[in-house]
Amino acid sequence: MRIGVLGTGRMADALATHWVRAGHRVLVGGRDEERARLLANRLGGATGYGSLRAAAGFGDVALAALPYGAGETVVGELRATLAGKVLLDCSNPVGPGFRLLTADGRSAARRLADAAPAARVVKAFNLCHEDVWRMDPPVFDGQRLAVPVCGDDDTALTLVRQLVRDAGCAPLTGGGLDRAGLLEATAALFIGLWVGENADVRAMAPPLAFAAGPGAAPPDAKPLSDTP
Repeated sequence: MRIGVLGTGRMADALATHWVRAGHRVLVGGRDEERARLLANRLGGATGYGSLRAAAGFGDVALAALPYGAGETVVGELRATLAGKVLLDCSNPVGPGFRLLTADGRSAARRLADAAPAARVVKAFNLCHEDVWRMDPPVFDGQRLAVPVCGDDDTALTLVRQLVRDAGCAPLTGGGLDRAGLLEATAALFIGLWVGENADVRAMAPPLAFAAGPGAAPPDAKPLSDTP
C-alpha cells in the first residue's frame, strides 16, 4: 500500500513506523520539508519526503496527522489532490480542561470530510497516547489493543482495517462517519479520567457476559483476531 503522511509530529512518527515495518511505501509531507526529511530518515526503508501536497497525492491512503483546526485548513487547501483518496483522521479535538472543542456538533472527522468532500474519510487511532502506538505490538493482559474504525466507504474501511492490523492491533467496526464524534467524545472523557483523576477507565465497563445485564444470555463474542 502507498501511504502519504500529512504531518511530521509524534502521531505521524508512531503510526508510520509500523507501516514502514509492514512493507508499505510511505511518503512524509510537511510545511517544513526539512522536518519531513528528518522523519523520513528516521523511519528508514524507502520512505520519501516532500510537501504536504506531494504526500496527499502519493498513494492509496493519506494519514491526516495534524492538530485539530490545522487539519481542516490543510485538507481544504488539498481538496482537489485528495479527491478519491482514503483520508485517515487520527486527531482529537480536546482543549483545556479536557473539553471537547466541537461545540457545533460536527466532529473533527466530519470537518475534514466537509473540507474535502471527494475524499473518503475514516476515523481511527484517536483513543491512545502516541507512546501506545509506538509499542510493537500494543498488547495488554495478553490481548491486542482494539481500535474502533468509523467510516462510510467499504473500500476505505478495508484499507484502514489492514493498517490497524499492521500496527499490531485489532480493528473494531465503529459504524459510519456520523459516529466519529462519539470516538472523539470518548477520547475527551478518557483523557480527563486518565490525566485528571489517575483512573483506570477499563474499570468502567463490566465483562462482556454482563453487558446486557446480569441474567442475560451470554453474547456470542467474536475473537478480536477475527474482526473484519
